[in-house]
Amino acid sequence: MINPKVSIITVTFNAEKVLERTLRSIKKQDYNNIESIIIDGASTDGTLKIVEKYSDVVTKWISEKDNGLYDAMNKGISLATGDYVWFLNAGDTICKSDVLNYFFSKESFMRDVYYGETVIVDEDGKQIGDRRLKTKKNLTWKDFRMGMLVCHQSVLVKREIAPEYNPKYKIAADYEWVLESFKRAKYVLGTKYKITCYLEGGISRKNILKANKERYKIMKKYYGRIPTLWFNFLMVFRFLFTVAKLRRI
Repeated sequence: MINPKVSIITVTFNAEKVLERTLRSIKKQDYNNIESIIIDGASTDGTLKIVEKYSDVVTKWISEKDNGLYDAMNKGISLATGDYVWFLNAGDTICKSDVLNYFFSKESFMRDVYYGETVIVDEDGKQIGDRRLKTKKNLTWKDFRMGMLVCHQSVLVKREIAPEYNPKYKIAADYEWVLESFKRAKYVLGTKYKITCYLEGGISRKNILKANKERYKIMKKYYGRIPTLWFNFLMVFRFLFTVAKLRRI
């Protein structure tokens, strides 16, 4: 058994309606080596009152204006002192109380990346269903040429290999962050265990066209232009095939 320190980083802005369930899920963990960090973007609602209410959970927090979501996440990485960083934003929750013990209780050494499955929830915290793209057991960085195959919030990365988020990308920097983390990793453990309940409606869902353009640029950077065009063609074909199949049912 290993007992690494996990820094759970939560980015907030006017999140009083959803933050409490995130902090409550952290509090319920039966793992005792957690650092909870709140990076708030100068909220004007009751967000900070909730942070103060959970002072027994929140290890450190700041509230100041930032240059967007990924700038705030980089601040979180700089404040983290844990062996691992885990991004769990306002409204996201840890699915079960034993998630971290599930990963670490049978381990004899610390892997570079741990990941698992994701459940999608609405603003009321009600489950909508599982994430459409299922993870495979032995993901490598090369698999991400087929898209975001694991939810960003269901990935724990060893802090010493965790990259900063690239401010060049406004929508898809999390895709590059996960891809680069896997590329740097030597030892990875994947599981079908449901790790995170993810609040539907992230910025990539609200800006699909821009997100796809940024993902294409990232894919071209890592995999080259021709392979990226080919795999994007395959993804479109797979999507159209699925739609046609559903219409026949």
